[in-house]
Amino acid sequence: MEENNNQSKNHNVFYVGLLSFFGGISQDIFTPILPIYLTVILGFDKTFVGTAEGIVAASATIFAVVAGYFSDKLRKQKSIIFSGYFLSMLARPLLAVITSGVGIVGLRLADGIGKGIKDPPKDVLIAGSSKQDSRGKNFGIARMLDTLGSVAGPLILFALLYFFKNSNYVYHYILMFAALPLIITLFILAIYVKEVPISNEESQKIISKDKKIKLPHSFYLFLFISIIFTIGNSSDAFLILRAQGVGFSITMLPIVIAIFNLVYASVAVPFGMLSDKIGRVPTLLIGWSVYVLTYFGFAYAFHPAMIWILYIIYGIYFGATLGVSKAFLADLVGWEYRGRAFGIYGMVIGVATFFASLIAGALWDKFGAQMPFYFGAGMAALAALLLVSFSRKLKPVRQEI
Repeated sequence: MEENNNQSKNHNVFYVGLLSFFGGISQDIFTPILPIYLTVILGFDKTFVGTAEGIVAASATIFAVVAGYFSDKLRKQKSIIFSGYFLSMLARPLLAVITSGVGIVGLRLADGIGKGIKDPPKDVLIAGSSKQDSRGKNFGIARMLDTLGSVAGPLILFALLYFFKNSNYVYHYILMFAALPLIITLFILAIYVKEVPISNEESQKIISKDKKIKLPHSFYLFLFISIIFTIGNSSDAFLILRAQGVGFSITMLPIVIAIFNLVYASVAVPFGMLSDKIGRVPTLLIGWSVYVLTYFGFAYAFHPAMIWILYIIYGIYFGATLGVSKAFLADLVGWEYRGRAFGIYGMVIGVATFFASLIAGALWDKFGAQMPFYFGAGMAALAALLLVSFSRKLKPVRQEI
């Protein structure tokens, strides 16, 4: 019986990851060309791009907390996730129709809200479907599937750019096409993803403790360190603009992003398993060190060939950190308030990302293309130093559903 239960939970992790797979296809069909669409086609400046992309992260913040709260309160995740994907499905193709600054900001706001709604309950489902000694692996599987979608997305984008290369409306077709994978995502969610059940006794504990719940100090410490890192981690739109600035071909951009995501997907599970063995902190330190190296590389880049190498290295950073961070967060808090923890984490990191993008855009416009990358590398190095200094205070909570 226990073996069947574990198998069912593993299937659930896979299907939740499959949601991210098709969601990633949608995301990476349009995001690589979006900053170029905004600046070249619609004529907005870099500060507007930073503001618009920052708003995506910032809008996700409030609704991440709301979604996390209701995820814990209702013990139901699927309907919340459905609402998030549905909202993004509506917002993305409308970018091809609404071209005013206010309209674009509004649509990016709506897409960010969709992201905020869906992410915490998805993380709760993965954490609830995992034992602690395999949590890094399972979050790695989810990140791998998410990232494989981000391999397929740029390849589809490349095909669309080639197929519509002689059309004046190529960007508009791409933006509208981005809605199609989300229709598949909603179907998988409705049919295959299962809620993580808890017993009546556990439900009563939640009700009786709800007003007394306090997140542990270790959670807030990790959150603070993550903020320091995120302040220097602006939108990847600036990497795309940097690549364009050193002469990298726009046509080849989807290919290099696909390779980046393939590297990311390839290393996500091994790094997740590594974190199960050697610990989350050492694994995060590896990833953050790679980030420092990558951002210094982007600052010094002067030839298109360097972009290929830097994106490959950047994929290693993603694989070593994103899934591991989520697993670490799940380790630090009890299951009864995991949704709130993911929501608060998403909210605060989203606000930090908003300011990071504003700062990067302003640094670029005032001091040149190199300065945002120097700043990002410096903040990452500071965060790594803090993580080492306070690692003994980041104690996991051993608690399973």
